[in-house]
Amino acid sequence: MVLLNKSERVLRRQMPAVPLRDLIVYPHMVVPLLVGRPRSLNAVEEALAQDSYLVICFQKDPQVEEPGLQDVYSVGVLAKILQSAREASGAMRILVECLERVRVKEIVKNRRYFACIPERLKEEKSRDKETEALARLATDLLDKYLKLNPSMPRELYGTVLTIDDHSKLCDTIAGYLPLKLKDKARILETLPICERLEKLIDILNAEIGVLEVQKDIQDKVIKKIEESQKQYLLTEQLKTIQKELGREEESPELMQLREKIKKAQMPKVAEEKALDELSRLAKMMPLSPEATVSRTYLEWLISLPWNVSTEDNLDVTHAARILDEDHYGLEKVKERIVEYLAVRKRTNSLRGPILCFVGPPGVGKTSLGKSIARALGRKLVRVSLGGIRDEAEIRGHRRTYIGALPGRIIQSMKKAGVNNPVFLLDEIDKLGKDFRGDPASALLEVLDPEQNNSFSDHYLEVEFDLSKVLFITTANTEFTIPPALLDRMEIISLPGYTVWEKLEIAKRFLVPRQMKEHGLNENNLKISEEAILAVIRNYTREAGVRNLEREIASICRKVTKRLVEEGKDYLVRIGVKGISNYLGPEKFVSQMVDKEGKIGVVTGMAWTWYGGDIMFTEVVTLPGTGELILTGQLGDVMKESAQAARSYVRANAGRLGIDPQFYKEFDIHVHVPEGAIPKDGPSAGVTIVTGLVSSLTRQPVDPAVAMTGEITLQGKVLKIGGLKAKILAAHRSGIKKVLIPKDNEKDLEEIPKMVLEELQVRLVQTIDDVLAEALLRRE
Repeated sequence: MVLLNKSERVLRRQMPAVPLRDLIVYPHMVVPLLVGRPRSLNAVEEALAQDSYLVICFQKDPQVEEPGLQDVYSVGVLAKILQSAREASGAMRILVECLERVRVKEIVKNRRYFACIPERLKEEKSRDKETEALARLATDLLDKYLKLNPSMPRELYGTVLTIDDHSKLCDTIAGYLPLKLKDKARILETLPICERLEKLIDILNAEIGVLEVQKDIQDKVIKKIEESQKQYLLTEQLKTIQKELGREEESPELMQLREKIKKAQMPKVAEEKALDELSRLAKMMPLSPEATVSRTYLEWLISLPWNVSTEDNLDVTHAARILDEDHYGLEKVKERIVEYLAVRKRTNSLRGPILCFVGPPGVGKTSLGKSIARALGRKLVRVSLGGIRDEAEIRGHRRTYIGALPGRIIQSMKKAGVNNPVFLLDEIDKLGKDFRGDPASALLEVLDPEQNNSFSDHYLEVEFDLSKVLFITTANTEFTIPPALLDRMEIISLPGYTVWEKLEIAKRFLVPRQMKEHGLNENNLKISEEAILAVIRNYTREAGVRNLEREIASICRKVTKRLVEEGKDYLVRIGVKGISNYLGPEKFVSQMVDKEGKIGVVTGMAWTWYGGDIMFTEVVTLPGTGELILTGQLGDVMKESAQAARSYVRANAGRLGIDPQFYKEFDIHVHVPEGAIPKDGPSAGVTIVTGLVSSLTRQPVDPAVAMTGEITLQGKVLKIGGLKAKILAAHRSGIKKVLIPKDNEKDLEEIPKMVLEELQVRLVQTIDDVLAEALLRRE
């Protein structure tokens, strides 16, 4: 009791304080502390300068740097500094003797050190039977806890047995056990000894429960490991005994795998590889990681369709009917598929061709692959190649890597379950490459009919026959496909649909599909042909039909909403005049109708990755020194076409009725609108020449004329590509007359007759032919 009397003498109104972040101590304890915060260091120095007494308080949140009253627990400990030592880092180590509990009434913040206003707490002492019983129960629980937790020293139990003071006994147990700070704080803040012992008993019971569950789990794990080791030892002994007796037997799992290998009908090389791997697996521990890898490898070999095929439906008439049911138009593609079937039926031994459908979005490339699979009676697998940059995606990873798998080709063959599916490789023009390899190069073996009968995947390490697969690839453009890969494929172009083909597609496929998806039937919605044509011409301008289907879906949504809101079921008829009520104002108005010819403005026909389009070329002449100004994000080839056009006009100025000195007096500005879009190619040569002549002679250009063609300095018009897409784009835009190079005459066979009937096609050989057709002569 000497300490208590001493504390009564040292307790002052304000005392230095040290807030601890992650530790709670109790009276009767002597503990070392490391003090690092500047204000805490100042508090220790202040205490040493006075009488070595300070208050230790305890933070609720250790992250708080400057704690206030709300940041500390309400009860702290009065302590005396017994020893102190300064470290090289500036921190201080102190040894303190904890004396008694004090209440922290206020934290003083206006000092250079932590300080608080403490209040002495009077602890009630009790020696009744209830307190004695609680103390004994706490001691017994401590004994049980120490037995379950071998990390705690058993000496603690002996120390506790020597303590006669119940308050000190409770604090000693709580101080030495690794409890949560909140639990320790609950005990510290509880003054009545009975209540404090009860809380300690509750906490000990909870901790003992957790330790018992932990011990139970640990015992089960150890038992399982021991059983596995015992089983492995017995298995190895049995194998040795059987080997000595000449009666070596396999486990049921290995016997099952061996049976599956025999039933898989693998090629001889693959079967030998599988059996060798099975022999290796038999010598491994069943639960080892290496055994898991080996088992997974065998399962892949067994699950592949080495010799499982579907029978082709070689009925040419049936195939043609299926293709016609699913797609309108696309006659060239359909004819190619029917040819394949006819040859296959005739020879009965034809390797699958590699078809590549090239065309703008929405023309039906992917859905055509599905129709081919249905016509042949084959299964369809689809792999999207867009954005793939890793060669291992095609050829797989080697088994030495953790989590290795076969490439997408082998994975898709397993998914198909047969060795002759229709294999659709989508977006082959969007393959990438980086430090992990070039996927396009890995596809060379897949898409080469001379090599793919022995395709090698890095994971399988045995050859797989892909020669029976019908590969179909799709692309928006063939220009970004590597030449070596392109050489292995048969290109089939799908340039786009005419207005009438879109009309038939909408009537046969799009409208019925969208009506079904929106809960409508023939008694709810009727769209006239004229209305569909209006949607095609005035609300879409595309090579495919994807946007057209979106517009039809928009109409169906609004009709469904109308019927639901009115709560009635009746027929809604939509004609040309009613389209704007559902789709709003027209999005595309023909730029050719009722438009007067302008000087220097020429309509050209362009080809993009997403179909054909029309492109205006504007040429103006300005007073200047002969500078050629080119704007509109023109590529190098197009810039050279502009330079060639200026040189041609300059060389033939007199014959064209132009002042031969124009290049000294005028600057020539050539602009192609929509300047944010890059443009390139030689086929704009005729438009630039026509625009330049128009601007210099002040003769307007016929707005109903569109043209395309490369030029030479001799005035010849050379052949261009993408003619079908360009003419279809001109027709969609309302052009009446098109000028094309004479050398492209044979390409007109691909143009639908209905388009040629509505267009005047003029074949031109020289620039004079172009100017004669395009310029409007002044009267």
